[in-house]
Amino acid sequence: MGERIEFTRNYSDLSTNKGFQFEFYCDRCGSGFRTRFKPSVSGTLSEVLDSAGSLFGGIFSSAANVGERVRSATWEKAHDEAFLEAMRELKPDFIQCPRCSSWVCRKSCWNVKKGLCKQCAPDLGVEMAAAQASRSVEEVWAHAAMSEEDKKLAAGNWRENIRASCPECEAPMPSNAKFCPECGAQLKAKTECPNCGEKFTPGAKFCPECGQKL
Repeated sequence: MGERIEFTRNYSDLSTNKGFQFEFYCDRCGSGFRTRFKPSVSGTLSEVLDSAGSLFGGIFSSAANVGERVRSATWEKAHDEAFLEAMRELKPDFIQCPRCSSWVCRKSCWNVKKGLCKQCAPDLGVEMAAAQASRSVEEVWAHAAMSEEDKKLAAGNWRENIRASCPECEAPMPSNAKFCPECGAQLKAKTECPNCGEKFTPGAKFCPECGQKL
């Protein structure tokens, strides 16, 4: 038995009656290699017979049919040999990922350290840089879309207790205000001891640091 022809889906057959040429490309990035055009002897013979049939007729009237038989037999055999040669030539530039079974180029899409394609095992440095860039873009758009009041809040302590309504008159608060615009009640309770400056939780009666009555 002859050598079995291994085939994959990541190639294009550019062969014609005149010769053979193939392209093999990476399943991940799409880049690849093209073999040099290899003239076909049987294709040339077929052209000669076709020309003879068209010029002389008579005894050569069946030359076109003969040429077709030559192409269908000898050409196909030569085509298989050319394909095997092309695979042997370009296969070292590609490798099949054991996880996803994709054929990828060694140059750009193979993670040597992990033994997997970069689709299955991306370069962490590249991914980190991409993630940082994406986050920066998100922050730019978010900041550009913020209202002036939101920008003031973001510049300060966004974790501070912000009320949605006044505790006295229950009027809704349209913004982060210190006093109610409806009744004037103080909305933000003091959280620092007037004696020592220590911060305390709202509702405390004495300073946890110096004992000052609040």
